[in-house]
Amino acid sequence: MDAKLNEIEVNGLKYVPKDQPTSELCEDYHIVRTYSAGVFAGEIVEREGQEVEMVNARRLWYWSGAASLSQLAMEGVKKPDECKFPQEVTRVVLTKAIEILSCTKKAQESIKGVKIWKQ
Repeated sequence: MDAKLNEIEVNGLKYVPKDQPTSELCEDYHIVRTYSAGVFAGEIVEREGQEVEMVNARRLWYWSGAASLSQLAMEGVKKPDECKFPQEVTRVVLTKAIEILSCTKKAQESIKGVKIWKQ
């Protein structure tokens, strides 16, 4: 059994637990939760202490179909039409980052696929 992937091979067939995420992590797409500015998803270009610079970032103002940011980072949203994600900003500097989560490719596609929310 490969501990990294948590899979087993039997007679040439590979098996993974049903609850094991099969999507690979993205190298450059993350969810960053801040102390008071909210939650952003995008590419981190620089980090120093609690200051994080992101590009192509969306504020995740309201999401549906994920119980937590952890689930959102692994699986994306299950109800994209109920989410409120404004358009991406070119660049944002977040000064009090308190959580950084790596996203799977599946989650990245899901977040980027949510229609731009406008008032």
